[in-house]
Amino acid sequence: MSMFDIVSVASFIGLVLGFFLWTEGDNRTLIHFVISGTVLAVANQVGNAGQAVFGFVLIVAGIAYAVLAASRSAS
Repeated sequence: MSMFDIVSVASFIGLVLGFFLWTEGDNRTLIHFVISGTVLAVANQVGNAGQAVFGFVLIVAGIAYAVLAASRSAS
């Protein structure tokens, strides 16, 4: 199990918990969270392929996008 597996799965678990706990759970927010989850999955594959910097950039981008989507949903 690589570091990218642990970080991306932990981020995905946080994404699911964030959706259910801190958003209203509407379809628009769900679509944004699915996009973020897809970015995390791609980041895992890229990181496992040996491109660590690009993998970390994608993980940060996926988390940031989810935070923005959750903050827009909560307001």
